Amino acid sequence: MAADFSMLRQRMVDGQIRTVDVTKLGVLAAFLTVPREKFVPENLRELSYTDEAIPLTASRAGGRGRYLMKPAALAKLLQAADIKSEDVVLDIGAGTGYSAALLSKLASSVIALEEDEKLAAYANENLQNGSYDNVVVVKGPLTKGYAEEGPFDVILLEGAVDFIPEGLFAQLREGGRLLVAEGQGNSAVARLYMKEDGVVSARRLFNLAINPLEGFVKTPEFVF
Repeated sequence: MAADFSMLRQRMVDGQIRTVDVTKLGVLAAFLTVPREKFVPENLRELSYTDEAIPLTASRAGGRGRYLMKPAALAKLLQAADIKSEDVVLDIGAGTGYSAALLSKLASSVIALEEDEKLAAYANENLQNGSYDNVVVVKGPLTKGYAEEGPFDVILLEGAVDFIPEGLFAQLREGGRLLVAEGQGNSAVARLYMKEDGVVSARRLFNLAINPLEGFVKTPEFVF
């Protein structure tokens, strides 16, 4: 029997997202209307609405692979970003395009940055098929951001990081916000960086479990 994805989507919002104090109507509406299953690899589609990070690529040498973030974690970050309808958003590590599709419901326009060629192509196909016309998928190094389309009102990093390149803060518009999870495993901490009068300050938000974002993880140094 085919899964009733519409029902599963409602259950995800009620059982995973509302229960972690996500209350903004725009965020809830986005999760209710964007079909997550369309952005999940076909062989994993039955996992689309589980409370789990879904693998998008295999782990690679020197890396951890890429994942579709848990719905609850992503929802909390989107709520904290306080996205306005006139905002321009940079989505770093867009993966298959799911987060960009959600952002498209909240913002004026979205630049979905992806450096993995296959993921970028998949995201572009998914977003075109879903008529998310205010999203543009671009390919490039995640750590560089995408200054060509900046400055941005909001920058979202799609995974946990050990460091934030200074160049990303330079791509924030005055009054802009950068949302990120810092740290690893279950001890990652979500932080909101805000740019005011040219100065960037940070505010700790909440703990969350989130997979690392490739390219933003420090390689252990071996001392002999």
